[in-house]
Amino acid sequence: MARVFECSSTGPIVETKAGKIRGFRIDSTYTFWGIKYANAKRWEMPTEVEPWEGVEDALSYGYVSPMLHKESNRGEIMCPHRYWVKDENCQYLNVWTQSLDETAKKPVMVWLHGGGWAAGSSIEQVAYDGENLSKFGDVVVVSINHRLNILGYLDLSAFSDKYWNSGNVGNADIVASLQWIHDNIAKFGGDPDNVTIFGQSGGGGKVHDMIQTPAADGLFHKGIIMSGMFYRDRLIGADSPELNKAVGEKLMAGCGVKTVEELAEVPYDRLAEVYNAVAAEYAEQGIRLSQMPHKNEWFCGDALKYGFREHAADIPVIIGSVMAEMSFGTPIVRKHELTEEQQLAILKEEFGEKTDTLVALYKAAYPDKNLTDLLLLDTAFREAGQAFALERAKLTKTPIWEYIFTYEFPIEDGKAPWHCSDIAFFFHNTDKVVVGNKPGVSDKLEEQMSGAFVNFARCGDPNTDTLPEWIPDEDGKLHTMLFDEECKVVTNHDLELYKEFMPVAPDPRKRNRKNISLH
Repeated sequence: MARVFECSSTGPIVETKAGKIRGFRIDSTYTFWGIKYANAKRWEMPTEVEPWEGVEDALSYGYVSPMLHKESNRGEIMCPHRYWVKDENCQYLNVWTQSLDETAKKPVMVWLHGGGWAAGSSIEQVAYDGENLSKFGDVVVVSINHRLNILGYLDLSAFSDKYWNSGNVGNADIVASLQWIHDNIAKFGGDPDNVTIFGQSGGGGKVHDMIQTPAADGLFHKGIIMSGMFYRDRLIGADSPELNKAVGEKLMAGCGVKTVEELAEVPYDRLAEVYNAVAAEYAEQGIRLSQMPHKNEWFCGDALKYGFREHAADIPVIIGSVMAEMSFGTPIVRKHELTEEQQLAILKEEFGEKTDTLVALYKAAYPDKNLTDLLLLDTAFREAGQAFALERAKLTKTPIWEYIFTYEFPIEDGKAPWHCSDIAFFFHNTDKVVVGNKPGVSDKLEEQMSGAFVNFARCGDPNTDTLPEWIPDEDGKLHTMLFDEECKVVTNHDLELYKEFMPVAPDPRKRNRKNISLH
């Protein structure tokens, strides 16, 4: 069925602080793609865009940051992607809204994409599209691009005051985007005093970073961290002033230049080639180079390592993760046809004498799940998420809620949820990710999950009449919403399980499960 489309010389046009832009309307949604929110020279802090005359089109997505490695097309049925034109000049954002009335004051939801701090973009996943969420929640949805990898997080501060914050300029782009939103979003029907930032994986990490960044104070008011809390030293890599300086010296030598100013002029492809070679050299020594923000006077550092700064108490938070984050591979075939004895036999191959203890704790935590899913239990985000929530709950000025996505997907005889599999539900976009669809189930679940985020953005509380009561965490008590075919809230359900599980946890990315024949 045809939809109502509008895009003409007369509109839709919005006048921003820097000048007028033209987008389009599809049915009720006004859409603006590729709005320039800042400019920046390599490794320098972003600056405001220069004003322009006339009307600029916002009808194409903006450039995305260049990457260090080529993208892959694997697993598209589970997580469909879109790739786009790359350029260092990548400070662009997109807006979806139901109103252009400056007095509408609708909640604003700003999406920070995943990919760590090294990859990804605002449009990389099909599920990032903001139209459905804007329509469903009557909210203004914004997604942004920013500098990544060695463009956004290469610490060269040892070489020149000019690059004092080069190790954080990717996050400085995010702050610049939030400033643009603060200055302009009312013209798109949004409320600059009611801005929620939300992100998944590296995007969730960036939400945490903004909470720990004084320059972002007052530019957002609530945060949602989706699969984004992890022990950074463990998962991302090494970071020290001495190492960062040595890396800079090796880059200059490899590129045949003597100063960082000259390095800033080296074409990106050549710079990336040399950096990848330097990273491989360090990897042979057991050192993994990091691409993440660096603690300094601008960024207060990882809350799990350095503690929360005082302003963190002012930001209500939702934090959550997915039950089987890194379970991208093929699961055990026909697992629901296995007897409990067969399931236990599989577990004993992995856990040996720890099996009985783990199974008892797992059954208590997830009584309705197949025992073999214990092999796939998240090892990246849940443990750190527990620690974050327990510490954040002590800051009682504003609440923290927490969740786990436990929905089993109708693929491969029933597959536990994997990293990114929750995004389509929160964005109300399961129509765009085919694997998420289950008649009579997925429509209801996406309404519950999207509704929780929208209500949190609207009034600071994720409770809705479609969910059981979601209790904020307390000191020593994690009240976890399990998003599933039947949602429920459980208290401290997996604390003991993780204490026993983490020391013996397998890496699901490295396991090639054999198919189990029943006949």
